[in-house]
Amino acid sequence: MNRNRASWLPAALLTAALLSGCGSAEQSGGNGDAHIQHAANGDLQEVTASVDQLPSFLDGLDPMIAQVYTIAAANRDLLASIPCYCGCGEEAGHQHNGNCFIKEERADGSIVWDDHGTRCGVCLEIAVVSSKMKTEGKSVEEIRRFIDDTYKEGYAIPTPTPMPS
Repeated sequence: MNRNRASWLPAALLTAALLSGCGSAEQSGGNGDAHIQHAANGDLQEVTASVDQLPSFLDGLDPMIAQVYTIAAANRDLLASIPCYCGCGEEAGHQHNGNCFIKEERADGSIVWDDHGTRCGVCLEIAVVSSKMKTEGKSVEEIRRFIDDTYKEGYAIPTPTPMPS
C-alpha cells in the first residue's frame, strides 16, 4: 500500500467501523413534512430546495453521517461513476454510490435525498474514500479501479455503474 493511501485509509475505516453496515431499520422523518416519503424498498426520501439544504432525516443522527452527506453532495458527479458494493443495486435499484445519498437532482435544482446511506457503513466508506482520493488529485478512473479492487471480494454485487470514459 502506498503512503498516500495509508494516510487516509485508517480514518475511513474507523468511520465505517463506527457506523453500522447496511441495515433495514426505519427512521422517522420526525416533522410530518409532506416532502418525506417511503420508497418501495423502505428507504426514506426527502425533497429539499437545493443541494445546500440537507434533509431533516439527518437530524438527531451522528454528525459524521451528515458530514458524509455533505461530502457526497459536493462530489455527486464523481460518485455517479463509482459503484456501491453493499447490495443496494439489487435491493434498492441504485445505479451508483451517489444514489445511496441522493436519489435525484431535479431540473429546478431541488434534490431528492435518500436515507440509505444513514445506516450503511459500506456506502459511507466508499463515498469518503472516493472523495478523499479526488482531493489528492486522483482521476475518476484511478478512484474507480481502487474501489473495484478494494471491494471485489467479500462484499455484495456492485451497482451496475458504467466505467468512466
